[in-house]
Amino acid sequence: MNSKIDTKTLEKTAKDIRAQILKMLSNAGSGHTGGSLSCVEIILSLYACALRHDPKNPKLAARDRFVLSKGHACPALYAVLAHFGYFPKTELMKLRKLGSSLQGHPQFGLPGLEASTGSLGMGLSIANGMALAARMDKKNDVKIYCLMGDGETNEGQVWEAAMTASHYKLDNICAIIDFNKLQIDGFLCDVKNVEPIKEKWQSFGWEVFEVNGHDFKALTDAYNKAKTTKGKPSLILAHTVKGKGVSFIENKAQWHGIAPKPDELERALKELGE
Repeated sequence: MNSKIDTKTLEKTAKDIRAQILKMLSNAGSGHTGGSLSCVEIILSLYACALRHDPKNPKLAARDRFVLSKGHACPALYAVLAHFGYFPKTELMKLRKLGSSLQGHPQFGLPGLEASTGSLGMGLSIANGMALAARMDKKNDVKIYCLMGDGETNEGQVWEAAMTASHYKLDNICAIIDFNKLQIDGFLCDVKNVEPIKEKWQSFGWEVFEVNGHDFKALTDAYNKAKTTKGKPSLILAHTVKGKGVSFIENKAQWHGIAPKPDELERALKELGE
């Protein structure tokens, strides 16, 4: 964790990670493009500025934990983990290959990975368990972060977990919603409206911080506020753009679960400056 924010460097790294994600997905020929691109700044800022972690010692007892509940966006997490040295970047091109540790959804056992995820709605419950365990072990400074998709909040288990975290006053939990307002079947407001989402979480007893999910300073400020919130869990509602960074992918529901073809990859990389 680095408490100092070098915004320009992080913005350059975010572009590099987006390019890497697109290469991985194109090489695999399948995967989830839109939601991987929308959460780059969220995950990158978490590992760069908020999360206590050590790539040389992934099982550090005092580490913070990160649960990627929206497991289909794992290309973003894999790229960030490789960037910080959890495993060689050359491994990234093995995404979705038979026998690879980089599967289409996170598979426990990869260095830096805390949980197998992808069955939507379960991540916050997993995070609750980690938070309760940390409390029982008297590791009061360990923070648990959980990134969910906004469409994922259609799942009933999310709200059961939200009630549980509030009931037990799990102030060592910080949930984040990648609020890109799209899911596989279209816009959330058309499929199953989650608004007013901020007020819903507040009514469930959460402290809510609403930010631009592509603004590194706003995200880092929110992480810092979550660390000092006492007596209740925290939620960061991060407004994002699905497919962020590539004009012909942005805000397109059809890009939820397809990978760029070679010509589309070339166009996208040009937009990202490669």
